[in-house]
Amino acid sequence: MSEILQKNRILRQLLPSSNKRQLLILTGARQTGKTTLVKSIYGQLRYINLDSPENREALKSIPSSLWGRDIGNAVIDEAQKEPVVFEKVKYAFDERSISFTMLLGSSQIMLLKKIRESLAGRASIYELYPLLMKELMTESTAQDVEPPLVDRLFSKNNLSAIFNSVPGVLVDKEDALCRDAENHLLQWGGMPALLPLSEEERWKWLKDYSYTYLERDLGDLARLDDLEPFRKFQKLSALRSGQLLNYSEIARDAAVSVDTARRYLEYLRISYQVELLQPYFRNITSTVIKTPKIYWLDIGLLRQLGGYRGEHHGEIYETLVVGELIKWIKTAQRNAEAYFYRTRSGLEVDLLLQTEKGIIGMEIKGRKHWDHHDLKALKAVKSGLGKEWRGGLIIYQGNQLEQTGEPDIWAVPSYRLFN
Repeated sequence: MSEILQKNRILRQLLPSSNKRQLLILTGARQTGKTTLVKSIYGQLRYINLDSPENREALKSIPSSLWGRDIGNAVIDEAQKEPVVFEKVKYAFDERSISFTMLLGSSQIMLLKKIRESLAGRASIYELYPLLMKELMTESTAQDVEPPLVDRLFSKNNLSAIFNSVPGVLVDKEDALCRDAENHLLQWGGMPALLPLSEEERWKWLKDYSYTYLERDLGDLARLDDLEPFRKFQKLSALRSGQLLNYSEIARDAAVSVDTARRYLEYLRISYQVELLQPYFRNITSTVIKTPKIYWLDIGLLRQLGGYRGEHHGEIYETLVVGELIKWIKTAQRNAEAYFYRTRSGLEVDLLLQTEKGIIGMEIKGRKHWDHHDLKALKAVKSGLGKEWRGGLIIYQGNQLEQTGEPDIWAVPSYRLFN
């Protein structure tokens, strides 16, 4: 795996030029590379980090009417640390004394609250996640990063047109690069800072990150006198990645109230640690389960919190696949929603991807071979969806991209889908 700290990020191609009249918000978990990315794109702009108390005091003292003269077009990091900045940027933008500002922050709820109050209708929001599989295998010197194969699912093409246009197998260097990228994510997750480190240094970094998160991001979101209950809840939620979320059960195990468990989980969600995958809302076969499933967005943090140092198991692989899909939808801002489907009678499809052209069902199998029994749930959902059905995927760890016995269901290796 490359020793280069900052890979070429796909978001680089999506962020607009500073020549445009626009306010931008870039948010995401701490240490995903937001500052590095923005400095590389908008290096000509003034950079101000509000982690510094002196900078916060200086910006507070600048009158709104002089913001354009004293600050001008700028990149403002950790913007949520000084709420008055949002009002002053809004004023200067409306008065046309500035034409462009990039605001960065790791605490989603504070940024979004300030946007609703101050920048509604003026700011475009982007999110930077841990490294995507596609980004891991791309040379940092590449001018552009090609979208992964999964992006073609959002086109108007049917599955046969999509998958017949690519090789059934990869060979030599290309195959090795794709597999290395997936193996890295399965073991270490996608935090850029891990790339140049040794194995033990990586474990230490991940452990330190969990404490840094508690001290900094959680400190922005809540004032907790005792962090130990939250720390325990954090570990318990990691152990449940890929499972149905039972608030009563996790509250009992963490020795907190159900209301506290809900609040703690919301802290994890809005700080980009976890994603709640919602159940598909229609009863297309029988009575559905309406409880969401919890997934950690970074496998490295999941492993550190859960104590998983060995071979990955089924929940980790499922977490990887779900996470890569969600990260791509949100990074590329595709008009789509991901759900899971599960009935009280036991029928389950791991993912339903609702696109503008219909629904694609996905079964996730953490093994090197698929079999025809894996088609059962997909065919049942196909029957229930009728014309809304676009096709199905069996996502697995083999190397053959192939059509199954069903013409609209394909077996696709995960390392191919996300590369």
